[in-house]
Amino acid sequence: MTTVGIRLVEGLIDRGIEVVFGIPGVHTIELYRGLAKAGDKIRHVTPRHEQGAGFMADGYARISGKPAAAFVITGPGLTNCLTAMAQARADSVPMLVVSGLGRSDTLGKGWGRLHELPDQGAMVATLCHTETVTDPKKLGEVLDRAFAAMTAGRPGPAHIQISTNMMGQPCPALPPPVVAAAAVPLPMGRMRSIATTLNNAERVVILAGGGTRGAEDELRKLAEMLDAPVVLTANARGAMHGHRLAVPASPSLNAVRKLIAAADQVLAIGTELGPTDYDVYAKGGVPDLSGMIRIDICADQLARHPARMAIKADAGPMMAALLPMLLPANREGAHRAETTRAAALAEMESLNPVLLDQLAIVESIRTAIPGAIIVGDSTQPVYAANLYYDHDRPRGWFNAATGYGALGYAPGAAVGAAIAAPGTPVVCLIGDGGLQFSPGELRTAVDEKLPITYVVWNNAGFREIAESLAQAKVDPIIGCDPSPLDMEHFAMACDMLFARVPPDPEALVEILATPQDGPRFLEVQVR
Repeated sequence: MTTVGIRLVEGLIDRGIEVVFGIPGVHTIELYRGLAKAGDKIRHVTPRHEQGAGFMADGYARISGKPAAAFVITGPGLTNCLTAMAQARADSVPMLVVSGLGRSDTLGKGWGRLHELPDQGAMVATLCHTETVTDPKKLGEVLDRAFAAMTAGRPGPAHIQISTNMMGQPCPALPPPVVAAAAVPLPMGRMRSIATTLNNAERVVILAGGGTRGAEDELRKLAEMLDAPVVLTANARGAMHGHRLAVPASPSLNAVRKLIAAADQVLAIGTELGPTDYDVYAKGGVPDLSGMIRIDICADQLARHPARMAIKADAGPMMAALLPMLLPANREGAHRAETTRAAALAEMESLNPVLLDQLAIVESIRTAIPGAIIVGDSTQPVYAANLYYDHDRPRGWFNAATGYGALGYAPGAAVGAAIAAPGTPVVCLIGDGGLQFSPGELRTAVDEKLPITYVVWNNAGFREIAESLAQAKVDPIIGCDPSPLDMEHFAMACDMLFARVPPDPEALVEILATPQDGPRFLEVQVR
């Protein structure tokens, strides 16, 4: 007998899913029977916590550009994964979470059955698309709707739940997957007006967000044609490494805001204009953007900010279609970008000279391991680099320190990234506090023999929060000094090579440049 659980795995394979991150349980036995029957058609990776499963799926999707699946049990397995789903939603990352569900004849009864929730689906529905499989014959339709929700328009998470009595029901062969919906049509009737507006402007500035990932060539060509500086948000870093027009700096900095305010035309592409990028210090003063031309694939996003022209379109095709209509011009873009880069660094030094020291740590990683993927957690060097940092490869710099801001994100996300890019060195940059949120996922890296370097910024606590409390004149400071792990012994317990260095870029480069075989652990001792 071929069950619903087995057919679901077949359906995932037919839709291009190559990896499942999951922890099995009695409520998901049939899913794992499906994995066993599938053999090498799909890979399974075992995290140590369901939150880690979600973060791994997130990291995998950011690097591969394709969704992965997470298999979790009913109740606590799903609630554990919700944080990762929320992070994916905030950063427009596709992932499919498949969970168990209690027996259908017990739902909502409050009998205290194993893993019982009042209404599991309603809980998830506040976050993303969710659907319950209620008829084996309609499993293919459920999968098609979930994949459409994940990948059509603005990407994000989706959830499918299957009750324990449905999971083992006989299920007919699934029909072929529905062909993906056609791309969002370009607004050809408005293209000439957009191009004319840009051609007539004298000081264009481009704001590029995570929606430009995968369209780096089009972004570069557009910037060169318009001779326009490109302000890269944290999720767009690496798109134009070393380019004369790139401004890899946060629009929360006054220097970048000055550039934007001086523009006579702002072109915002694939950026939600969120405050963790545009007003990280919550001081206001964001330049007036109501005259911008805004391109975004999400109609809801376009409705949230006034704009001169709001265009619902995919960033890559839209930029490519605009290029033939634009006239080359000299707008002193390189000079404006260079001036802004220098002013941004000077501003960081004036804010706090330590910021440049922390930035130097990230730059030393780039120097030691060119082309590496750096996955960041919420830790001081990552905060500094989100203010200003130019990574050397597209999709190679991402973290959870903006948007939803989930602490403990990086260990799992680094595993997903390494699996998505076999053989590519991956660096997980995390603080000692964040590490204690997700320490178990280092063992997953060992199990999978992944080339991940875990760089732990050990300042013996939540230093960034402590400094914020001090600035707010909270006295005494409470809750910011959790004792750190004994890093050397922890690395030994994980069967990882260990090294310790001071926060010195040259020492870090020397250690990181050493070839590695499998995961390793490096403590940067800040204390």
